Amino acid sequence: MSSGIPLLVLIFGGLILLIIFLYFVPISLWITAIFSGVKVGLFELMFMRIRKVPPGMIVRELITAIKAGLDVTATDLETHYLAGGSVPDVIKALVSADKANIELNFKQAAAIDLAGRDVFEAVQFSVNPKVITTPKVAAVAADGIQLMAIARVTVRANITQLVGGAGEDTIIARVGEGIVTSIGSAASHKEVLENPDKISKLVLARGLDAGTAFTILSIDIADVDVGINIGAQLQTDQAQADLKVAEAKAEERRAMAVAHEQEMKAKAQQARAEVILAEAEIPKAISEAFRSGNLGIMDYYKMRNIEADTSMRGSIAESASKPKKGGSKSKE
Repeated sequence: MSSGIPLLVLIFGGLILLIIFLYFVPISLWITAIFSGVKVGLFELMFMRIRKVPPGMIVRELITAIKAGLDVTATDLETHYLAGGSVPDVIKALVSADKANIELNFKQAAAIDLAGRDVFEAVQFSVNPKVITTPKVAAVAADGIQLMAIARVTVRANITQLVGGAGEDTIIARVGEGIVTSIGSAASHKEVLENPDKISKLVLARGLDAGTAFTILSIDIADVDVGINIGAQLQTDQAQADLKVAEAKAEERRAMAVAHEQEMKAKAQQARAEVILAEAEIPKAISEAFRSGNLGIMDYYKMRNIEADTSMRGSIAESASKPKKGGSKSKE
């Protein structure tokens, strides 16, 4: 009994060591690689496991690449995996590009993948162009009518510009700018509605895909809607502004007239006050003339008679100047 227990321990320990050995030394994977025509060493697979690189994935993708006739090594795949890239996507993109006769090597594919772009999707866009629909772009023709256009842009991925090239947002922005310029240069909105293809021709001739990750194949105007009359609205706003300016100037003139009238009334009141003050000085002067002997009582009465006579003559002249009621009767 006592000799059986150490034997079981030895067998169990041997199994554990065998499992650990087979984990770090994947003999079955090495045999599969040899029969698939892939040259990879057993110690190389063991070092992959130590470096925490999945040797199964590396060998599987390497077999796919070799069978497709690609010039790729296990070191390239391992380096790309350690850099944080997706080895299956790169191999799948390389195989697709090779079948579609698209020039793409491993370095370019790895750079595109590490840049954050989907390299396999880029290869698909190179084979099957993608259609980008722009939002409604509002522009105003020379006659003041607003037009809103929607364009569909057919693009193909430019493999050489995927690293560092601008994306779809830049394409949409440039196409929108070209539509605004084209509509704005039209003399009338009717010209745009009659020939919307002029917009696409003018926009396409501007070379909007320069510096982007795409090549523009065509630009088609999908829809053109008539908006508001911007010119008439601006004229209305200008007329309202002119009206407000005229009203302000009229109010200023009215205020100045009122102020002038108040000033004249104040001057008239001041003149009347001065006359009243002057008239108040007359009795004082007469009294002083009596005291000094320069004026006698008879002279005073004569002056009063002259004043009364003058007042009477003035009243008669005023009554004579007024027309009689009922008109004058003709003499028979």
